[in-house]
Amino acid sequence: MFNSILVQAGGAAQFGPLLMIGGMFVIMYFFMMRPQQKKAKEQQAYVDNLKAGDKVVTIGGVHGTIVTVREKTVLVEVDSSKGVRMTFLKSAISKDASSQLGAE
Repeated sequence: MFNSILVQAGGAAQFGPLLMIGGMFVIMYFFMMRPQQKKAKEQQAYVDNLKAGDKVVTIGGVHGTIVTVREKTVLVEVDSSKGVRMTFLKSAISKDASSQLGAE
């Protein structure tokens, strides 16, 4: 009888490391993957809602104002006094840097 109790206890102990690894994956999902996915969705929503007149910053640090919005690109005026305009992919517009423009 005592041997059967030890065998049963040993069988349950084998699942301990598996539960620990599973718990680590759950924690990693909630602290790393989920916030990253949320941020990516917010960035995509920001890019989808770009319109003429918005002040933006590209991921390369170029500041400007959107003149026209096309399907995959935007025309950004970077120097209004000289009429300098540049074309960028929509994905090159940074939501984080653009939000800092309002704080200045």
